[in-house]
Amino acid sequence: MAIKVYGSMFSAATLRVLLCLAEKDIDFELITVDLATGEHKKPHMLERNPFGQIPAFEDGDLKLFESRAIARYISVAYAGKGTDLISPDPKKAAVEDVWSEVEAHQFQPAIVKLGWELYMKRVLFGQKADEDIVNAEEKKLASVLDVYEERLSKTKYLGGDSFSLADLSHAPMTSFLLGTKTERVLHERPHVSAWVTDMFARPACVKVFGVPAY
Repeated sequence: MAIKVYGSMFSAATLRVLLCLAEKDIDFELITVDLATGEHKKPHMLERNPFGQIPAFEDGDLKLFESRAIARYISVAYAGKGTDLISPDPKKAAVEDVWSEVEAHQFQPAIVKLGWELYMKRVLFGQKADEDIVNAEEKKLASVLDVYEERLSKTKYLGGDSFSLADLSHAPMTSFLLGTKTERVLHERPHVSAWVTDMFARPACVKVFGVPAY
């Protein structure tokens, strides 16, 4: 049975799963969930994710939700395909896990409101960003990226010398900043800039996002 992903291209969590599948070169069926009509809260979706969120994921008889858990499952279950996203070395994998946790608990909170103000409001509702919110959230993101700049001055990728799930998880929310004025926060830090450029030039990112970012 084909892998099925229930989600939306406007959902960073859905994009995380799609990027992982693309990196692993795995075929899948994307079943678009209409967020505007609240489809994610309907019974058929609550059966797949009891919290009424996306994505939901099916691989045969396995049903999962929570995008980071789904991505980790794909990386382990399909270890022999595509890009190795989790190192087989337990020490290297532990470092990758650290930066995956950083993405979830430091990066995501710092960037999520920017994604809403600069991308979602404009694309979905034709509204302008609240500049006061953008300015305040930029400072939070800049503080996090200062730590990233230090890390990436020592290694090409967050987990070490190889692209991993830790890097991949950053791409969806970062994509919402590209082409906005806040993109400069990325490029003011040369190592962060190089990391982002490298990431969005990857074939998986080109496939999911349509065109290279740079």
